[in-house]
Amino acid sequence: MARTKDTASFVGKRAGAAAATGTFAKKKVATVAAATAAAIGGQKKIKSAAGAIKKPHRFRPGTVALREIRRYQKSSDLLMRKMPFYRLVREIAEDFHRDLRFTGTALSALQEASESFLVHLFEDVNYVTIDKKKVTISPREMKLVMALRTTNANRHSSMATHNSPDVGAVYTSAIAADDVAS
Repeated sequence: MARTKDTASFVGKRAGAAAATGTFAKKKVATVAAATAAAIGGQKKIKSAAGAIKKPHRFRPGTVALREIRRYQKSSDLLMRKMPFYRLVREIAEDFHRDLRFTGTALSALQEASESFLVHLFEDVNYVTIDKKKVTISPREMKLVMALRTTNANRHSSMATHNSPDVGAVYTSAIAADDVAS
């Protein structure tokens, strides 16, 4: 049975000999100290009333990670904070042109697109990692996925430009317009 914190009414009901000796007070102080250490995040070992050292509660490896995965899969909220992302966008845009302004919807669209890109990238990297019968992703898998994506994108873009009749028509009309202008 899990121990719970003693409430005032519970202590009042059992105010007999045990309360007179102070065992409830010692247990309550130990419980409060353990809760405080857990809230602070410290790994301090707490001495209980009997003098035994009580370790803080720890979940098994992977339990918290799975809980976080489920939480983020349920939500549709953005994963990156807005203001740091906006500062990053403005810093990158400043390299190309000074005094650029962005609307709020444009920044939100950029953040949605970048988060979507990153989530799909990490999904693909995870597939490659699982295929290699590994658990932890590494930069090698990331480079492989990025190389596959760029070659695949180049292949599709070159097929679209070479096979599309509209591109040839636009190209010939542009040459004809250039000849007329000169």
